[in-house]
Amino acid sequence: MKIITGGAGFIGSCIVAKLNELGYDDLIVVDHLEDHLLPDVSTDPKVHNLTEKKYIKFYDKTDFLDLIAGNKLDVNISAIIHMGACSSTTVQDAKYFQENNLEYTRTLSNWALKNEIRFIYASSAATYGDGSVGYKDDDDTVRKCKPLNLYGQSKQDFDISALENHYLDRMVGLKFFNVFGPNEYHKADMRSVVNKAYKRVAEEGKMSLFKSYHPDFGDGEQKRDFIYVKDAVDVVMYFLDHPEVNGIFNVGTGQARSWNDLAQALFKAVGKKPHIEYIPMPEILKDKYQYFTQADMTKLKKSGYTKPFTSLEAAVEDYVSYLKNHRYW
Repeated sequence: MKIITGGAGFIGSCIVAKLNELGYDDLIVVDHLEDHLLPDVSTDPKVHNLTEKKYIKFYDKTDFLDLIAGNKLDVNISAIIHMGACSSTTVQDAKYFQENNLEYTRTLSNWALKNEIRFIYASSAATYGDGSVGYKDDDDTVRKCKPLNLYGQSKQDFDISALENHYLDRMVGLKFFNVFGPNEYHKADMRSVVNKAYKRVAEEGKMSLFKSYHPDFGDGEQKRDFIYVKDAVDVVMYFLDHPEVNGIFNVGTGQARSWNDLAQALFKAVGKKPHIEYIPMPEILKDKYQYFTQADMTKLKKSGYTKPFTSLEAAVEDYVSYLKNHRYW
């Protein structure tokens, strides 16, 4: 039996879908749904991510934490895939990040290690901050990372805790870069640009990107390592299948692409002539903006991972085919 926290969320629900595809339905899904605790009566838009998914139990994240803290989960668990966290880069509530991201992860990881359960958790490329320390996922670089926001700091704090306590020889932390794809519609402002721009591109043939405030990057030429969610899930499956491989690993493609590249791919997939408007960046982001991210994928490849990553253009095309046929965007 496997537990997926954040299982109604973006990456988590895609992991549930992949596990179902592989024949696993003895899953426990943990998340928080607004209004009600049960998926069949909740009005939270995330509930649609669980439609047609197979699992045996759903727990609200608070109830689940109580079970773990009290050692009352009396089932045979082989793995915890911990994707549950607040991923907003603009929320300014330090206490919330401390409790929801850092302490929650500590409680789960301690329980998993104590019970010899495979533990795979989501870290983030946000830990790398402005990129001045580089994007390698080796221990020395991890120690030097200086995030630009509270979300990244909460992930950094747990990475350091796991590293300094020598837990990373028995668990896996995944530094996800810019993941995009199906099941992210509920993320509001934290949705990918593809998701947010699709409707306007389809209806008006226009989209907006942030202006650049860095002399080395033109408008729309800020770069990110964009990775399709299906590829990110494949990496998770790899670590699930290889319990002998542990540590912190980047999850990107290893190839930085510009926002203009992304926009061009979106217009092409929709069948529209490109029309990009460059708009001012919100003040809250100007001094905390990552102008370049590119995962160093050497460590993952050396561990034995060989599956190629989907190109940006092919990923956007696949995602657009999904968005055309689903109402939730």
